[in-house]
Amino acid sequence: MNHRHLGSSGLEVSVLGLGTNNFGMRCDEATTARVLDQALDVDVTFIDTANIYGGTKSEEFIGKALKGKRDKFVLGTKFGMGGGKEPNARGGSRKHIMDQIEKSLRRLDTDYVDLYQIHIADPGTPIEETLRAMDDLVRQGKVRYIGCSNFAAWQVSEAVWTSRTLNLTSFVSVQPHYNLLKRDIEKELVPFCKKYDVGIVPFFPLESGLLTGKYRQGEPAPKGSRMDTTTMFSRVLNEGNFRTVTALEGFAQERDHTVGELAIAWLLANPTVSSVIAGATKPEQVVANAKGVDWKLSDDDLKEIDKIAPAA
Repeated sequence: MNHRHLGSSGLEVSVLGLGTNNFGMRCDEATTARVLDQALDVDVTFIDTANIYGGTKSEEFIGKALKGKRDKFVLGTKFGMGGGKEPNARGGSRKHIMDQIEKSLRRLDTDYVDLYQIHIADPGTPIEETLRAMDDLVRQGKVRYIGCSNFAAWQVSEAVWTSRTLNLTSFVSVQPHYNLLKRDIEKELVPFCKKYDVGIVPFFPLESGLLTGKYRQGEPAPKGSRMDTTTMFSRVLNEGNFRTVTALEGFAQERDHTVGELAIAWLLANPTVSSVIAGATKPEQVVANAKGVDWKLSDDDLKEIDKIAPAA
């Protein structure tokens, strides 16, 4: 498994990361442990979780599974979306951040996280307040690096320049929804991250399984799959996406690969991408995702892919 620096930082992460939003929801504690063991076997050592995944169970299960091997992983979690409707249960306020880091550390059974990320922008809190609180956590040793998720380019820019102006710890990464079927971040976010050396860590690289060939037009979703159990993801099952996936499958098969491997390889062809966060509910899915890391796409390959799945 190759490793890349996370943005401008010295932190090296496996180019394939493990997304864990299914832990505690579609994966019980025993399955979580098996998936994490398999990840370690193939050197997938970057784990991405959040305080809300699985209703907090994701962090709890990860903490138990990493007992005795915490130092083998780079562990990232998030705050900001929270749970409950009471005041300060979400957002980027100092109170929320300080409350949530303590809860996450307890659940993860660790005294620090490698990457702490604000899950979504909070228009109700000045970014300076958020960054000062995160900077304090870095100084306290509870957090090593900080990042953001679901930020627009202008929001990352505001955060980076606020950090520079006030001499605060700065975001080293941003997590956007990015894959072969969703390329809108290439208009502004990708150029910004390239210029200012902010690492891109795409989530949903397989578009909730559509880019694995798992789903077929006119056929019901496989029993137990994400599209079967979570209707919010079914919006991606449209005629245009099916047509594009079919063409991408043909491209991959001509080169003795799967469309899932193509999805991972295509993202990693962008040097601004530090790591690709791919979820897994079974150990064998980790192995399948890891195969895409070894495929190096040529310039001609990338041009042909652009014709099949063009940017909007």
